[in-house]
Amino acid sequence: MENEVFNDYMLVIHPDAQTLHDISIFRHLISEELGIDQAAFSQAHIALFRSEFPEKYEADFISMVEEMVQEQSAFTIYTSRIDHSKQGDSKHLFYVNVANPKPVEELHKKIMHTFEVKPGTFRPHIALARAVNSQQFNQLAPYFANKMFVRSFHCHSFSLLKKQPDGRRYEVVREFQFGKDNASEHPLFTHAA
Repeated sequence: MENEVFNDYMLVIHPDAQTLHDISIFRHLISEELGIDQAAFSQAHIALFRSEFPEKYEADFISMVEEMVQEQSAFTIYTSRIDHSKQGDSKHLFYVNVANPKPVEELHKKIMHTFEVKPGTFRPHIALARAVNSQQFNQLAPYFANKMFVRSFHCHSFSLLKKQPDGRRYEVVREFQFGKDNASEHPLFTHAA
């Protein structure tokens, strides 16, 4: 029996073109400040799900997701600021926060339920720089302290990305359009002050 090859799969929400452009400006600043090649950055996205499995299951995976998105309504994603968190003991993550995480969290839960996976901690965000060491963190922190990033974009689909074991980049396999493409009523603020 030959060894099966496991591909790395991700389901992601891609922001609109304007938000992608604005994020690329911050990533350019990061690459200049840290001396990192900007090609090292993946396209900006909000990760929903990641798994490794053999390619022979890809078609089943796609059909299960296709069925799930038929009942999914479109929604608007709002961002408000750039933030950071620790990754393990010595690394840091700079990210754009999602100001209204509930619709993204609900979508994540539906995906996890579809694949009968128990949801863990999930915080929707758009990564700017991952695995930043303490010295790099101290270099970047002054640029991003209290930095606002107020944007919004309509979310009516997400993408399945695949990276083969010998691949350097993820490639888009399929775009899943939501079956109900009218923005669901998720107000940003539940009541006025």
